[in-house]
Amino acid sequence: MSGRALLMWDDAVTGYNFGASHPMDPVRLDLTMGLVRAYGLDRAVDVVAAPAAGDSTLRLVHREDYVAAVRAASADPRGADGSYGLGTVDDPAFAGMHQAAALIAGQSVGAAEAVWRGEAAHAVNFAGGLHHAMPWSAAGFCIYNDAALAIARLLELGAERVAYVDVDVHHGDGVQAAFWEDPRVLTISLHEHPRTLFPQTGWPEETGGGAGEGGAVNVALPAGTGDEGWLRAFHSVVPELLADFRPQVLVTQHGADTHFDDPLAHLAVSLDAQRAVQAACHDLAHEYVEGGLWVALGGGGYAVVDVVPRSWTHLVAIAAHRPIEPESVIPASWQDEVYARTRQLGPGRMTDGRTPAWRGWDTGYDPADRLDQAVLAARRAVFPLRGMLP
Repeated sequence: MSGRALLMWDDAVTGYNFGASHPMDPVRLDLTMGLVRAYGLDRAVDVVAAPAAGDSTLRLVHREDYVAAVRAASADPRGADGSYGLGTVDDPAFAGMHQAAALIAGQSVGAAEAVWRGEAAHAVNFAGGLHHAMPWSAAGFCIYNDAALAIARLLELGAERVAYVDVDVHHGDGVQAAFWEDPRVLTISLHEHPRTLFPQTGWPEETGGGAGEGGAVNVALPAGTGDEGWLRAFHSVVPELLADFRPQVLVTQHGADTHFDDPLAHLAVSLDAQRAVQAACHDLAHEYVEGGLWVALGGGGYAVVDVVPRSWTHLVAIAAHRPIEPESVIPASWQDEVYARTRQLGPGRMTDGRTPAWRGWDTGYDPADRLDQAVLAARRAVFPLRGMLP
């Protein structure tokens, strides 16, 4: 196995573009790759491009009629009328949509194939993490569910236990739906409470069905949750479940929209806490997965200059075993790139100036604390189903 991580990148992924007024501006991908290069991380990882996912791969998760509908809308965007979730405000059709979405999916599938075959222990696709797409429809800015496709490919290759940890501010509903009855996949999602945020799913009572009962875990966090609560929730749920499940591969989704500057959600998490969870996922992969096999994906994030590039550059650096010091001054070359592309001034350092800390679950439960109530609800819903103490 190579000692170097893989970074999946093809310039054409920026063709995933819903238009100038849409929150998911592909400049966030370009600026992230620019910051990766500014720190020399492109020389610390192997930057590779996988082919676009073909129809047989897409059908591992998505229905054939849905893939055909995406192709049709891609060829004639004006004909998209909302059927299959295409042509909506969230998911407007655009020319070349199928090709761009399939290319992003291909990078995540390629990352999964590479780690499973021993070509690298870690692989990152920050253009991925499009976790809302359903087998039968587009949703929430997501056309093809690259995270679910990567997991499905791992199962096809012979994996018997794959864990998926999603820390995007929105519930990882599409991945949960894809593996709802599959005991080989454990999905864990920490997200803002469905009472206050799209997609209004991810209640703790959603625990999987049939043979997969106990395989879906949902920690629904109160709006306004900040660093301490977010980290407490993560560390009070995720490590124990991974220790019990012992996955053969860990797939994680690192949406940057938990940040306090994100315009579409209501958590209050700092860049420094996001970095701490990225590092924790890396450490958990080495602790509970033989060979440390880890596929790390991007996701949401709509503060496209100040937050997303810094967060995902930290993710690449952690996967490369070349972590960036939070107090690091961001190279001037990237600042120039930001201004040239956006006419905005970029952030000056790789930190929000926070030093995140949290209390472990073993310190006790406060019944009056809404964060603790959310954690306990998740533990009570799932842990007994897995033979664990809540």
